[in-house]
Amino acid sequence: MELAEVGRHAREVLDRVNTVVVGKRDALELVLAGILAGGHVLLEDFPGLAKTLTARCFAQTLGLDFARLQFTPDLLPADVTGSFLYNQRDGDFVFRPGPVFTDLLLADEINRTPPKTQAALLEAMQERQVSVEGVTHRLTAPFHVLATANPIEYEGTYPLPEAQLDRFLLRVSFGYPSAEEEQAMLRRRMTRRTEEAVLEPVVDAAALTAMQHALEDVAVEDSVGRYIVDLASATRDHPQVQVGASPRGSLALLLAARARAALDGRDYVVPEDVKRVAPAALAHRLSLRPEMWLRRVDPVAIVEEICARTPVPASGDLPTYTGSPS
Repeated sequence: MELAEVGRHAREVLDRVNTVVVGKRDALELVLAGILAGGHVLLEDFPGLAKTLTARCFAQTLGLDFARLQFTPDLLPADVTGSFLYNQRDGDFVFRPGPVFTDLLLADEINRTPPKTQAALLEAMQERQVSVEGVTHRLTAPFHVLATANPIEYEGTYPLPEAQLDRFLLRVSFGYPSAEEEQAMLRRRMTRRTEEAVLEPVVDAAALTAMQHALEDVAVEDSVGRYIVDLASATRDHPQVQVGASPRGSLALLLAARARAALDGRDYVVPEDVKRVAPAALAHRLSLRPEMWLRRVDPVAIVEEICARTPVPASGDLPTYTGSPS
């Protein structure tokens, strides 16, 4: 698939989702960029801000098989991955796949379940496979996790382990709508005359896979690559940060920036693409010093500060990228 076609399909998907999720175009673009980049996205915000609705709308418009799993304190790992059941007719154990065997899994309120169950998703998210009782089951592509999480100050929530947070390519927050957006939401609900919104698919799973493969043709100039590394490295030396972003953070910046460029109809990345995705790609990978938690320092503000003071490479209209491994 040509990159121009990728951008056209992506914009049509966003326009269709925007008919239900009013406003929040920037946040929706980040979610779609994460999917196009082949990653998983964490939607973290207060209840009632369209996190679950967003996941369902993207599944419909992208033509993906969809499964929703409500994470609760009594959820077991087998409830996520599946388990072996005894078949009395055949006298043997057969594997019953869990909800993780789908194209797009909505892990709803993922931080309301204990860490043991949260960890059940780690192998699936990173390796695209599930191991149950010594048997490995592959997950077919495309496979994406859109997880929703409430702020950790809420009662009954468990902080996500750093290893699991690192598996999410992006972390996105929507925030409260403006008064105009909220009024538009009410008008559209009355016009729809039904609670559930059903969107027609723009593409299907095969087309989405082709769109993802096409992103490999998005060029990243060497100076932009160094800029990505400089941003990630700066998080490790920041005085308010205890543990900075790992090289996986640099890779997340690269992948998300390429998707961001494709959304704008370009076949090359500019520094502005990197800056636009940097807070969503890096903030959740930072571990702040304990005193910063007491002062309620926001990791997003730290990433934005780093972007503001890190020298941006001069980039012309056309990159000097040659595609060589060096």
